Amino acid sequence: MTFVPKDWLPQDDELGGKTILVTGAGDGIGRAAALSFARHGAEVLLLGRTEAKLEAVYDDIVAEGGQQPGIIPADLAQTSHDDLMALAAELSKSLAKLDGLLHNASILGDRKALAQTSAAKWHESMQVNVNAPFMLTQAVLPLLEQAPMASVLFTSSSVGRRGRAFWGSYAVSKFATEGLMQVWADELGGIGSVRVNSLNPGAVNTAMRRAAYPAEPPDTNPEPAALMATWVYLMSDASSGLNGQALNAQG
Repeated sequence: MTFVPKDWLPQDDELGGKTILVTGAGDGIGRAAALSFARHGAEVLLLGRTEAKLEAVYDDIVAEGGQQPGIIPADLAQTSHDDLMALAAELSKSLAKLDGLLHNASILGDRKALAQTSAAKWHESMQVNVNAPFMLTQAVLPLLEQAPMASVLFTSSSVGRRGRAFWGSYAVSKFATEGLMQVWADELGGIGSVRVNSLNPGAVNTAMRRAAYPAEPPDTNPEPAALMATWVYLMSDASSGLNGQALNAQG
């Protein structure tokens, strides 16, 4: 985490006045990030597949005294470009700007050799992990460009920086995520106020991690909430100088 200044601690209102959209907000890192953003003053828009999980996050934020969040039920595996453009149009009716976008939603896909990987599962992984983040960023870009200082954060993985056997579509999709981040960053970084980076969370105790490593004791890895200062930093104005960087949350 060398990119976070050693003496940096978020203020209680570090994200005050900001509106941040979080995908995959119902569970794991997305849930922890949404709660942390709200605790530091942000209005959070919760996008996810399971409405009941989003409602639970909503209830937790309100119970803690945070700003009333928005709930956006959406299955990114089925979402079209038209759907996301319609969503952006709806958001534009109530929002003057969007200050942050955390692309957290991902699926593992087939954990098999490429020779045995299902084509349908491959396409589903690319849809959720690459196509939907591209389309959503494109759809809400006008709102991001209205913010004085906006941050787009793509969630990466170590297997998206060095390929490993049996990680199949997930690894390839995360390589594509890194490329998508770099192109957005290069296109936007020099002409406006939108910065774009990627963050590899590392090993974290989430349902996805437990599915990927079923033999690993869950308490081997930190809980998502323990790492959230990094996510807050990257959504705050303190990180305004970072653009086009492939970052690691741990180690």
